[in-house]
Amino acid sequence: MNIAFIAHDEKKDEIVQFATAYEDLLKEHNLFSTGTTGTRIMEATSLKLHKYQSGPLGGDQQIGAMIAENKMDCVIFFKDPLTAQPHEPDISALIRLCDVYSIPLATNIATAEILLRGMQRGDFEWRELIKEKKKEDDSDEQEKA
Repeated sequence: MNIAFIAHDEKKDEIVQFATAYEDLLKEHNLFSTGTTGTRIMEATSLKLHKYQSGPLGGDQQIGAMIAENKMDCVIFFKDPLTAQPHEPDISALIRLCDVYSIPLATNIATAEILLRGMQRGDFEWRELIKEKKKEDDSDEQEKA
């Protein structure tokens, strides 16, 4: 599965602690992140992440593009609800894309833990069906063109 990690500045320590706690489970997946969040996770764990730009520099949008192409299975985005973010429109767009494409999104540690435990149980197998359907639809569109 493809999992994205994003965290606002005030939540970076928390997401690093979370990734450390679930390192054994996470190493079985393809991991992506915005810049600083990914660097912090890689410094604290043995996990390898594909890092995009920092969120304010377009990293949220890069992850959003993966969602729109149905290439992301889960987003773990520890948001700071008490601090205004200068790139709030990008954050809103990312959350909207998760809703449009039915991508599970955790915005806090409690929900993130539930999502990862669901992955452990195999509760995300439906994502493979969606990916297969998208491939079929893309093939049909190419044949019509």
